[in-house]
Order: sequence, then structure tokens, then C-alpha cells
Amino acid sequence: MAWPMCRTVADAAYVLDAIAGIYHNDIATIETSKYIPKGGYAQFLRPLQEKMKGGAVLVDNLKIANLTEICSSNDEYNALYIEFKISLNAYLKELVASPVRSLADAIAFNNKHQKLETIKEYGQDVFLAAEATNGFGKTEKPPLLNLARWTRYGLVKLMTEKKLDAVVTPKSDFRIVLAIGGAPGLTVRSSWIQKQSLHQKSYQTTAENRCGIWSPTVVE
Repeated sequence: MAWPMCRTVADAAYVLDAIAGIYHNDIATIETSKYIPKGGYAQFLRPLQEKMKGGAVLVDNLKIANLTEICSSNDEYNALYIEFKISLNAYLKELVASPVRSLADAIAFNNKHQKLETIKEYGQDVFLAAEATNGFGKTEKPPLLNLARWTRYGLVKLMTEKKLDAVVTPKSDFRIVLAIGGAPGLTVRSSWIQKQSLHQKSYQTTAENRCGIWSPTVVE
């Protein structure tokens, strides 16, 4: 799975303005729209030095409670698979002309057109895992409660007690902490890293700065 990739904070702010908003078939976007600042996020773009002069404070060495537990758990993916199947089926069911009307139909289509859909190269593991789920029942309730608990005593507690507007980390692994709580985040490419492959061929990958947003003013 991929997400918008940006080269600068400014680019990330403009992308956030484009993708944030209300989708009337998604209740979650309606409920969270109240957190979107009037006029969008790009209006807050200001140099860090200027922000510091205005009283901004950098807090270092922050710790998220239960971080090891969060990163080693599969609860996030279990919830993802269930929600993915439910949401995709609801969306496809409303299509007028498409022959694909469910996740099962999509899997069958991919199997029938494996070369076109590059199934051999990429597979469809997420589709298959999602199709194997049967909604939210008693078995799935504990993992959901775990996600809520980790968020409440992890990210939410950190942000409120430290009175933070954002958390910035040099690793994209922080996305898990943001994802389980439904918190928005920005990824800004910071540099190129030279690495060595298994075949001793040199290649480049990126180092990323992950920013978890708690307040729209963080864009400044």
C-alpha cells in the first residue's frame, strides 16, 4: 500500500488540502471534518525560525507508551482487513456498469486476468486476507479495544500532557501509531540513502521524516 509522498513540507500541506475533506458516503470523514481549519492547511506555511520567534518550543526525547506492543501486534491489520472488505463491498455494490460488484468479484477478476493484473509479481494477499473475514464479531472486539487503549494511553496522552501540536520522527514506522488512532500524518522525504542489495548491487532508497499532526498550526 502507498500514500502521498512529498518532497517538502509545503508540498505536503498542499496535498493535505487536496485530500482532506468530507466524503458524504463515509461517516468518519464527516465527523473529523470539524478538525480541518477554515481556509485549509497551506495558509499556515511559515519558516521554523519565524515560528520560534513567535514562541514555539521544541520538545525532545518523547516516548510513546506501549510502543513495542503496538509495533509487534497484528491487531491493526486485522481491523484493516475487516473494514476494507465491508467498505469495498459497499462501494462496488453501488456501481452501475461495473461487472465487479464485490471483493470476491475483484479476486476472481484478478485470477482470470493474472498477466494484466501482474498477480505473479505482486499477488493479492490483502484481498485474500480481507475476503476471509466475516465482519466485526466477538472475536474481533478485543483487538479493536486494544487499538483504542493504545491510542488513549499512548499518542493522545503524550500530546495532551506535553501540550504538543505535532510529533516528528525520522522513521516512517511511526505511521502505525498514527494509523491505529486515525491521526493524520505527513511524510517528507529527507535524503537518499545508499544501500547494498542481496546481489551486491548498489541502489538508493529514501529516508523519511514522519510527522503526526495534532494541530493545524503545525504546518507553520
